[in-house]
Amino acid sequence: MQALTRFLGDSPLRVVIKLIVISFLVGLVMSAFGWTPLDVIDGVRTAVERVWRMGFATLDRFFGYMLLGAAIVVPIFLLMRIARYRN
Repeated sequence: MQALTRFLGDSPLRVVIKLIVISFLVGLVMSAFGWTPLDVIDGVRTAVERVWRMGFATLDRFFGYMLLGAAIVVPIFLLMRIARYRN
């Protein structure tokens, strides 16, 4: 019994009562907004997908800018090295 209390963080009866109260409050809020558990799961999935896409779009934009700049910087760098090598 003591291991169960330690695992739950409180006595089993208190934990059950807390879970019932919290479940009722969450259910009340979800009902007020017209949400279902599937709506919540779909919302989380959509948010993760949006962040995933934004991350890759940011990387794509970063590498695009880097290549654009490199098209100018690398030839200038090589010309400067060749010019210094001659002297």
